Amino acid sequence: MRRVVVTGLGCISPIGNTVEESWSNAIKGKHGISYISKFDTSNMKVKIAAEVKNFDPLLYMERNDIRKTDLYAQYAIATAVQAMEDSNINDYIDHERLGVYIGSGIGGISTFINETDKMLNKGPDRISPFFVPMIISNMASALVAIKYRALGVTLPVVTACATSTNAIGEAYRAIKHGYADAIITGGADACINPLAVGGFANCMALIATDDIDNASIPFDKRRRGFVMGEGSAVLVLEEYEHAIKRGARIYCEISGYANTCDAYHMTAPHPEAFGCIKMIELLLQEYGKKIDKKTYINMHGTSTPMNDRVETYAVKKVLSDLAYEIPVSSTKSVTGHMLGAAGAMEAIFAIKSLNEGIIPPTIGYREKDEECDLDYVPNEARKYDIDVAMSFSLGFGGHNGGILFNRV
Repeated sequence: MRRVVVTGLGCISPIGNTVEESWSNAIKGKHGISYISKFDTSNMKVKIAAEVKNFDPLLYMERNDIRKTDLYAQYAIATAVQAMEDSNINDYIDHERLGVYIGSGIGGISTFINETDKMLNKGPDRISPFFVPMIISNMASALVAIKYRALGVTLPVVTACATSTNAIGEAYRAIKHGYADAIITGGADACINPLAVGGFANCMALIATDDIDNASIPFDKRRRGFVMGEGSAVLVLEEYEHAIKRGARIYCEISGYANTCDAYHMTAPHPEAFGCIKMIELLLQEYGKKIDKKTYINMHGTSTPMNDRVETYAVKKVLSDLAYEIPVSSTKSVTGHMLGAAGAMEAIFAIKSLNEGIIPPTIGYREKDEECDLDYVPNEARKYDIDVAMSFSLGFGGHNGGILFNRV
């Protein structure tokens, strides 16, 4: 089995349009939640979100291509460019051995809304000829593959909020088993629009509050729902010997991945965390070494009552007493929930923690929940030397995914 390392990172998030800006704000505990500016919320239950600010697609794309591309794919292209420039792999890779695994939980929903409005008000002849390619969830992977002439294994992953964790994990397996030498991987979503916000609100997933500083509060007893976020995060994964041979800067190694399904409910996690427990067990089994206190977990931590309780229970069930000795946190407290991009964004934060010895905080944590009793690194970042970092994701449909990173 071949070793797999991370050699490039890129992100567009509600707390920054680069990895360094997003990381800096995460460890400062500076959140990106504000009143929605993308549309009129006067008739909406939910009026806040974590929007991307000051994004300029012209930094990454030609003007003519922007009008033919949904915002979610623009975010994905931007982060792929950042990650590829960070990796500096493009001149060293056999492009038949380069792949793209970028997923989206929902795809081009804003385009869908806009073109539906055209059809209803102006007739079907006014629908854009780019409507279908702009909405389909594989288009981010396809456009990045076109940009970098990635002729190898290329596909999207769609597993709701676990999308980009599964994309990274499946890319890791493809390289590990010899199907590629490098893969551009991650996720993107851009769903802050009336239809998506209204839909999530009506299924009781979003918190309806005007208090932006106490809205996304994972593991706090006052939590009542997540805050919609948006953006993209992308990693470049590379076979270890290939990276060494070209003198690449290596962030870390991936040494474990697991995914399971609760097979229980469309939106709710299994109350006894069967799928999440199995995912963590399989993840540690693949790693093959015993973890100790020098471990950090970036939890899924959505700030919903059920998710946070179930995920905490799963960690305690698998790690037993060690669960109380290691720091865990949810960076959704600063980014909101970036949906299909969340797993990759949180993987980047886990990698930065591993490299810099700093654990990002769970901000807004004030009131302890008796069932959520781990060390959530409340409100302030913590210097903490770690050898292993894990990132967990749980998605609608019962999808559970986890990735394990370690020092090379």
